[in-house]
Amino acid sequence: MSLLIHISRHYMKSRSIKNAIIRKSKSAAGRIIVLTGARQTGKSTLAKLGFPEMTYIALDDPMMSGQYASLTASQWKHLYPSAVLDEVQKVPSVIESVKAVHDGFEDTRYLLTGSSQLLLLSKVRETLAGRCTIYELFPLTLPEMLTGSWNEEVKPSFFQSYIASALLPDILPSFKMDKDYAAKQDAFRHYLEFGGYPALVKPGMSNDDRKEWLAGYVRTYLERDVRDLANFRVLEPFVKIQRMTSLLTGELINFSDLAREAGVTANTAQKFLRYLEISYQTIQLQPWTRNKIKRLTRSPKLHFLDPGVQRAVIKKTGIQSGNEYESAVVAEIYKQIKNNNLPLSMYHLRTVDGRETDLILETENGYIAIEIKMSDNVTSQDGRHLRGLQDILDKPVIKSFVLSNDDNIRDLGENILALPSAFFLT
Repeated sequence: MSLLIHISRHYMKSRSIKNAIIRKSKSAAGRIIVLTGARQTGKSTLAKLGFPEMTYIALDDPMMSGQYASLTASQWKHLYPSAVLDEVQKVPSVIESVKAVHDGFEDTRYLLTGSSQLLLLSKVRETLAGRCTIYELFPLTLPEMLTGSWNEEVKPSFFQSYIASALLPDILPSFKMDKDYAAKQDAFRHYLEFGGYPALVKPGMSNDDRKEWLAGYVRTYLERDVRDLANFRVLEPFVKIQRMTSLLTGELINFSDLAREAGVTANTAQKFLRYLEISYQTIQLQPWTRNKIKRLTRSPKLHFLDPGVQRAVIKKTGIQSGNEYESAVVAEIYKQIKNNNLPLSMYHLRTVDGRETDLILETENGYIAIEIKMSDNVTSQDGRHLRGLQDILDKPVIKSFVLSNDDNIRDLGENILALPSAFFLT
């Protein structure tokens, strides 16, 4: 092992999905693994540290990419029977080669990485259908932030433990009584201000360094990722949509308003929002609409996937708005669900008379309802929209939570529990 790899293991945060990927790669069905996600989420690091026995090939090297593209299947088998192919979307023809090697030789294994979900939507699914397993890598979750090294096991959050067991873990009267209170609060505060990108938790970084990195990330996204998605002649309308969605995170999407402000058609606005989604910048939380009697809002709710990026787009510092706080919590729950492959579907709920629930998690047997408040002092009134949900939904409400910045833990009655967001998510 090189000194660089040794040092990297020492300060790198551990990742929840690494063991699942490693196990899969050793199985008969895991000869081709595809790892995708936003730029700078740590895909190359996971590939290098998780698969040190594989030859690492950077396909975004313009001096070498043509040579790799010219190799035959037999040459790949002879020269690189086991390899990490990083940024494989840069040389799409290599995907055809991987298919040919897989079909022609039984003892080859490849890990493909790519920072554009278009890789999954087109070439990989078209060429490697039935031959590969796809994993997505997101920015760090809070449990991952709390790890001290690459080799450390990622402990499940309160939320993950509850979903896994269907039983509430032990609860103290106050979050402040948790032995890891300070570390968990520090991680949560960092996440709210700077988000979860791995580069931002490296030792020695100042807050100014982090803000500068995020500003550079936003520029790089516009200069590279968007060009991978679409050949825009003029980028300005997309930049306007990106900025507007950053300002409107946590709100219902009105495509007509977005289109009018950006000077594009409603269809183009929808396309731009789809670009933000498939490049892992936003998620569109769909409305729960199964009920045929109640009149429900049918618009999706937009949430930025990373609060640091969202704030960098609009150059915001200081205190978050309530909607930004809601988006940060929803995004963290989304990442934890995805990382651990939890059997949950996510929705929001809003009726036309103004009743709303920020997050509805559907399980096989019922729903978990969540209200998100930035308040430091939760009262029974904060759970009002969670009461009577059974009259709207088509399955039982298993448990309801009010998540906030209040360190105290309270039973609000009617199966509603008020918990600190930092406690629930760590």
